[in-house]
Amino acid sequence: MCGIAGWVDWERDLSKQEAVIDKMINTIRHRGPDAGGKWLSQRAALGHRRLIVIDPAGGVQPMIAEENGHKYVLTYNGEIYNFRELRKELESRGHKFRSQCDTEVLLRAYLEWGNSCVNHLNGIFAFGLWDSKKEQLLLARDHLGVKPLFYAERGSGVIFGSELKALLANPLVKPEVDATGLLAALNFLPLHIPGSSVFRNVFEVRPGHRLVFDHNGRHDTQYWSLKSAPHTDDLKTTTERIQALLKDTVGRQLVADVPVVTLLSGGLDSSGITALAAKEFAREGKKLNTYSVEFEESSRYFLKSEVHESLDAPYIQSVSEHVDTQHHEIMVDSAQLLDNLLVPMRARDYPAYGQGETSMYLLFKAMKSDATVALSGESADEVFGGYKWFFSEDLVHLTTFPWIALLARGSLRVEEILPWYSPDLLEIIRPGEYLNARYREAVNEVPGLEGESILDAKRREGFYLNLTRFLPILLDRKDRMSMAVGFEVRVPFCDYRLVEYVWNIPWEMKSVGNMEKGILRRAFANVLPTDVVNRRKSGYPVSHHPAYVKGIRELFQTILNDPAAPIRPLLNIQAVEKSLNNMSQHEHAFNETPLERLIMANAWLKEYHVSLPAGQMQMT
Repeated sequence: MCGIAGWVDWERDLSKQEAVIDKMINTIRHRGPDAGGKWLSQRAALGHRRLIVIDPAGGVQPMIAEENGHKYVLTYNGEIYNFRELRKELESRGHKFRSQCDTEVLLRAYLEWGNSCVNHLNGIFAFGLWDSKKEQLLLARDHLGVKPLFYAERGSGVIFGSELKALLANPLVKPEVDATGLLAALNFLPLHIPGSSVFRNVFEVRPGHRLVFDHNGRHDTQYWSLKSAPHTDDLKTTTERIQALLKDTVGRQLVADVPVVTLLSGGLDSSGITALAAKEFAREGKKLNTYSVEFEESSRYFLKSEVHESLDAPYIQSVSEHVDTQHHEIMVDSAQLLDNLLVPMRARDYPAYGQGETSMYLLFKAMKSDATVALSGESADEVFGGYKWFFSEDLVHLTTFPWIALLARGSLRVEEILPWYSPDLLEIIRPGEYLNARYREAVNEVPGLEGESILDAKRREGFYLNLTRFLPILLDRKDRMSMAVGFEVRVPFCDYRLVEYVWNIPWEMKSVGNMEKGILRRAFANVLPTDVVNRRKSGYPVSHHPAYVKGIRELFQTILNDPAAPIRPLLNIQAVEKSLNNMSQHEHAFNETPLERLIMANAWLKEYHVSLPAGQMQMT
């Protein structure tokens, strides 16, 4: 895993822009603390920060290949899990290799197949490749969008990078937001819009897409998408196929020249991945190390809810003993959560979602002292249907994003929070209209299946919305929080082969036994203890400690009391103060989510010097 940045221009001489490239790659030094590099020419300037995972000596970047007097230069972030097979195929086609790394395999794949090289890759990746012969820049991103990649077209050139801060380090990219960006920055409801970013005229390469920039402009190609087709395998065959795919995927993702560990929450997903990884370790006579996060006095202040069914600790112990791992519990207290509240905002380059991200950052920071790579159970709920809205027919039939509808019905009620914002701001962002428009866009993309019932078609729609509009938020969270400390987290459930296969499994089979992820439970039944196989889903843990709740409210009150706070012109101060006065001191921390987000938004507006929509919202 690494950080990449670059600048290509077909009219400007970039060979003298070393200072700008240095500044761009220095902003993402955390993504690659082990080494750095840059390459400049008249038309292209590429930079790289490296986190060494495979072939320490041979994987130096930017990597250059020269053929017939033309140079091909690659800056790449990610892992190609099938690089060994690709290497053999390329060698059979006459290619010679100087290293053992997957970076050179990717570069050689381009020399063999050109822009279609992405069709041969299985992995998580984002890269920029300059072809001096064609004077062409190729940007590409993996199938599910596990690794980030942003770009901005400015004048006769294009600027790109792993994180928004890398682009903002280029003087041509300004921290400006329009109404859409403002809504994304301030809206606490989770919704990702593929291809967009919070800043005006700055975009992301969409998952499963490749972009080609040349003298004729930008050319966007979707190289991978979900295809709907009848599922013909029976229950037994389907279970065995899932088992085989997961075993192969975990085996591939354990490949590294540095220590590899797993995250273990005691839930089905991380436990299953841990069990498969532990078996691989045992074959080599090694013991797997596992990690989880825990909060001070969690058992005392735990509040059972629809989101959090049970404490993780008993199930973690059950799995660790069953598959024989060395488990490490990382304890986090309220002071740490409060002291690091703004870290996720700075890692994401826009307001984050609160303490769930802060604790994840602290967990990864602690894990980094022991390892460089971890495997995670992230995305199983989106792939297999682990959320309540898949089981509730009224939520399935709603004409909106189901998780937003569910949040609106719970303790975080939209009608109670929207009045916090000023009427002028609500007139600009029009959240209701925006959500409706984005929902229609998403639904129009869903690949339908002829002959499918209305209910099945709506469930397929729900899966698509989850995979394309919700999962990216979780993947971005995992990437930014881990890479903020130079730590790589791999996600076996995002292997595109598994996603393709599960996509067409009918709901009755996915939920066999009338349980969420029923088919996955069957696939893991032979490697996990029964209590974990049968455990109901419980969300990522959060702290309900009164000290944290008190600290968040005090931080927010400080902002309300500051006439110069940049967030104030965006708020209806009277409505906010009325709501805060009505809050019971016994309400749990989930209700602090809007406060956490607004605290981060205030710091973001100030630290990033954000320019709001011209003539509409003036900062005081």
